[in-house]
Amino acid sequence: MTTKGISEDELCINTIRFLSAEGVEKANSGHPGTPMALAPLAYTLWTKHLKHNPSNPKWPDRDRFVLSCGHASMLIYSMLHLTGYNLSLEDLKNFRQWNSKTPGHPEYKHTEGIETTTGPLGQGIANAVGFAMAETMLAKKFNKPGFELVNHNTYAVVSDGDLMEGISHESASIAGHLKLGKLIVFYDDNTITIDGHTDLAFSENIKMRFESYGWHVQTVDDGDSDIEAISRSTDQAKKQKDKPSLIIVKTTIAFGSPNKQNTSGAHGSPLGEDEIKLAKKKLGWPYDKSFFVPEEAKKVFNKCSENGKNSEKEWNSLFNKYKQKFSSLAKEWDLYNSGKLPSGWEKSLPSFDPGEKAIATRKASGKVLNAIAGKIPNLVGGSADLHPSTNTYLDDFKSYSTKDRDGRNFHYGIREHAMGAIQNGLTLHGQFIPLCSTFLVFSDYMRPPIRLAALMGIRSIFVYTHDSIGVGEDGPTHQPIEQIAALRAIPNNVVLRPADANETRAAWKVALERNDGPSCIILTRQSLPTLHGAVKNIDAKVFKGAYILEETDPNPDIILIATGSEVQWAVEAKKVLEKEVSARVVSMPSWELFEKQDTKYKEKILPSKVKARLSIEAGISQGWHKYIGSEGKVISIEKFGASAPGDIVMEKYGFSTKNVVKQAELLLKH
Repeated sequence: MTTKGISEDELCINTIRFLSAEGVEKANSGHPGTPMALAPLAYTLWTKHLKHNPSNPKWPDRDRFVLSCGHASMLIYSMLHLTGYNLSLEDLKNFRQWNSKTPGHPEYKHTEGIETTTGPLGQGIANAVGFAMAETMLAKKFNKPGFELVNHNTYAVVSDGDLMEGISHESASIAGHLKLGKLIVFYDDNTITIDGHTDLAFSENIKMRFESYGWHVQTVDDGDSDIEAISRSTDQAKKQKDKPSLIIVKTTIAFGSPNKQNTSGAHGSPLGEDEIKLAKKKLGWPYDKSFFVPEEAKKVFNKCSENGKNSEKEWNSLFNKYKQKFSSLAKEWDLYNSGKLPSGWEKSLPSFDPGEKAIATRKASGKVLNAIAGKIPNLVGGSADLHPSTNTYLDDFKSYSTKDRDGRNFHYGIREHAMGAIQNGLTLHGQFIPLCSTFLVFSDYMRPPIRLAALMGIRSIFVYTHDSIGVGEDGPTHQPIEQIAALRAIPNNVVLRPADANETRAAWKVALERNDGPSCIILTRQSLPTLHGAVKNIDAKVFKGAYILEETDPNPDIILIATGSEVQWAVEAKKVLEKEVSARVVSMPSWELFEKQDTKYKEKILPSKVKARLSIEAGISQGWHKYIGSEGKVISIEKFGASAPGDIVMEKYGFSTKNVVKQAELLLKH
């Protein structure tokens, strides 16, 4: 008991509750109800089960904690502060304020100890699946008898909202299929959403649902105060070897608030100062001062830091012995954890001869991947049931499964949304360079994880094939029109649409060397010629985003700008046009990379004095006017596609040498 007659556990739990409620109150914005409800769970997990070292938040063998219901961010901020991370009490007071370390939803890289950016519901649980998959792969590769270098759990907290989102179904399904025993998810079953009680829109049996996925499911009936039950359930979950665990924790939103608890009003609005005072009185909190942490509570939470230091110290001792006995594996471990590519890997990149037979860029991409896979051991890949079509299978390596945790090929099934978010989890875990693939038109299913990868600045690589109306007979449902423009609209996302096999090779080099954001590589189904102008120094040219592919005069009359499969028609049109005028062909595989170049380079590629500019891209024209100017012209698609052989559809939609010449001549007449 404490000196004031409150148990040590209660004191610590109420410390979390009131730090959270007061943070929201001071900001006059936020979600106090869920942190107050989850305080017993957070206290139990972080002080009694979570293996973490606040002094070194990036220790590789730490447990991962994901707050999927990111709106409850004051909960994790309170825990980070109390357990010794670099987050001060002043930071808690600046919750949701300009340039603070405590934004409205947890942000990776922004706040020390945050494993992933959450808030868009459902993303966190899928990230957690990726974390758990990464742990199994590392354990399989690096663990040796007597040297358990990798042995950690992934914990996630989800809400009603998380489990309503479709992505939770996708990710939970594959997690059960893959028997990820070290994935432990706590479901905050408080039955309240913004609109009111969950029975307005949610009546499924969660226990049966997750059991049908192959999960181990337990229920804690009193999550408001029964920390022993929470702890026992966590212990039982940790014993599961071949099933992920769901622990349903029944809680009361805004627990302790006499007038707000168990109401939707407590979900997304401050309680009010008077209500906080009433809650303190109800819970026997004897301190009037805001943001107060009792000394007795500090002593309890400080043990987390001490335990973490000791745990990492023991691990470091083990790793030092490991290095002596398994030196080559230890070097590989260091490579995995460095975030760097192996020295000389780029020497294995293939080159393609213009004299060779035409090849689809998706197939050229497959050749590139299989040439470099043996040189980059932590490069892993997956697809949404489309490996044969996207050419992303690493031929010399196995498929990842319950039997082959060292497999480097993932089979996500037809689960594009989960695939993207799981890949982000794999990336965030810190050791792997993952790619995933599907058809470009289905990038719409994946926009949230792409956006979050860009926001977090992580190296997730998204491969999208079947990139245009050239898909052909599958018709408009499978022919992307607006998708490239939509991907380009995401800040910090690099979109690469190579024109041939050698540009594809260079696109992969860009994506692999980029470590501050995601890349989307856009590839064709149909075969393309290997271009003569895209051979010499192609890596450097693509790195700049746009370059002069062909010209006969450094002072051209017209500039033809194209991407992807349409570059071939620009090249052929130049041959026709040059009988009368001087034409320059600019290949522009990446707008984003081009925008990073200095003014001098941009002027060299697109001289301002040349007003006659024609862009050619099989998609909407949105954004192209920036490059063609007010006097230029676009060949684009402003309607949906059609079902017919791809070459016919392309021609009917104006993507041919003949039409490029025609439009160029019309442009030059004005």
